[in-house]
Amino acid sequence: MSHLPTPGAVIYAKDLSKLSCFYEQVLLPAATHANDDYTILELPHFHLVIHAIPAQIARTFEISVPPQLRSDTAIKLMLPVASISKARGVAASLGGKVDAENYEWEFQHCRICDGYDPEGNVIQLREHLSR
Repeated sequence: MSHLPTPGAVIYAKDLSKLSCFYEQVLLPAATHANDDYTILELPHFHLVIHAIPAQIARTFEISVPPQLRSDTAIKLMLPVASISKARGVAASLGGKVDAENYEWEFQHCRICDGYDPEGNVIQLREHLSR
């Protein structure tokens, strides 16, 4: 039997603390590890790493409020949440957004809704539907 590493993704952050807090509160991960350079959020079968953009690069740009959406990127993360409704309120309180309920849809036993984090990264949240 092969023991492959846990899959995951890395999001680069201008404000490591703010973005880490957003994902910790929205996703409610099982465990976290953090230092001055990165935060690792451990979800079942997936690790999300929030990594600080080097200071010399981070100084060259600003994040607007609300952020300009990074919707033209080649990747959108699909992330599990226990409740999209609860995630919507948490995201809004931390500088992000989950689209309104009328933008939700269902697919493959999940309720799905798009949103964005405080730095404008577009994400998709998925809530498992009970049968």
